[in-house]
Amino acid sequence: MAKKKAPAGTPAIAALTSARAEFTVHAYEHDPAHPSYGEEAAQAMGVSPDRVFKTLVAEVDGVLTVAVVPVSGSLDLKALATAVAGKRAAMADPALAERTTGYVRGGISPLGQRKRLRTVVDESAAAHTTICVSAGRRGLEVELPPATLTALTDATLAPIGRS
Repeated sequence: MAKKKAPAGTPAIAALTSARAEFTVHAYEHDPAHPSYGEEAAQAMGVSPDRVFKTLVAEVDGVLTVAVVPVSGSLDLKALATAVAGKRAAMADPALAERTTGYVRGGISPLGQRKRLRTVVDESAAAHTTICVSAGRRGLEVELPPATLTALTDATLAPIGRS
């Protein structure tokens, strides 16, 4: 896997480049009518939905928390709360998630966020050599080893996804 820059950089790509991480950028034409950003990305790249991970922002006991789960499943909010020693979790208000991360919905990356949030990655990521996550805008993904993602986001691996 070679280091590559996207024609138009994003904070996520800048963070990966700055860290001298190995990653691959995948760009595709985003269809605004597609019902699922993650499934669209998997189809466009020809990658199994188990290897493409979506970035969701939730509130756990009032604290914004990033959850990274496979697009083939969904986030288990109770498991997310447990993973960060919290009691209650709920999805964050989309406008608050966008303001806090600096990204738009459907393009939120776990990398290069405006404000670094605690992050939990579903443990299934560890089963893959590489996974894909948003590179910071719709139609742009980065492929990288799960260990790189967890190291750069200081993430915890936990069973937070469900099929």
